[in-house]
Amino acid sequence: MKKLFVAGAFLIGGGIVSVPAQAEMNSYGVAVLQGLNKVTARVSEFEVPLNQPVLFGSLEITAQSCRKNPPEEAPEATSFLEISDVGSDGERKPMFSGWMFASSPAISALEHPVYDVWVLDCRPATNP
Repeated sequence: MKKLFVAGAFLIGGGIVSVPAQAEMNSYGVAVLQGLNKVTARVSEFEVPLNQPVLFGSLEITAQSCRKNPPEEAPEATSFLEISDVGSDGERKPMFSGWMFASSPAISALEHPVYDVWVLDCRPATNP
């Protein structure tokens, strides 16, 4: 018996409903983040190249991946971040590890008493 596979269409209640295919997200070499120091109320935008730790206050932020929808899709940027709080003695305390989404920063947020960090965009890495 042959199985019939129709890409992007489903049989529901006797009728066929087509579902548009989503394009894959494009990978980029730099995550563009924004950070808030809750004590000073200062907001900073900064770039984090993939796999290169960047300091924001006492936070060490490493972006493992940064992806963004192609221009013809709904705007969305997402980055897999690892964030640690570095103490004055150099000890790193893991604070966050996971995906952050530009369109919904509250879904997966850093919980820190002094800092907020969220994803704005992804950019290509520049060659030196």
